[in-house]
Amino acid sequence: MPNLFSYGTLQKEQVQMETFGRLLQGENDILSGYKLSMLEITDPEVLRKSGQKYHPVLEFSGNNNDQVEGVLFDVTDAEILQADEYEVDDYKRIETAFKSGKKGFIYVGK
Repeated sequence: MPNLFSYGTLQKEQVQMETFGRLLQGENDILSGYKLSMLEITDPEVLRKSGQKYHPVLEFSGNNNDQVEGVLFDVTDAEILQADEYEVDDYKRIETAFKSGKKGFIYVGK
């Protein structure tokens, strides 16, 4: 089963229910070598679900002192595709490893 790392709006229960139809289970984890910046969202459906005009976005820094805390959720292959829809075209999905040693998907800025 794939893992999906959330550092922002996918941690909101309303967003999970509307995107996946259920609340996700996960564990806290840390992503090293990245930092957060903010991205303006223009997609009306994503704005409606999240209630936020600006969403955080991961940027690769390559510096292990840069760390982003979040939650590594257990999801299905179908839910990864649903997350792709939610994350709009400003993001791309890549796989990486976390401080726990687990692997999972993250969304980074294009």
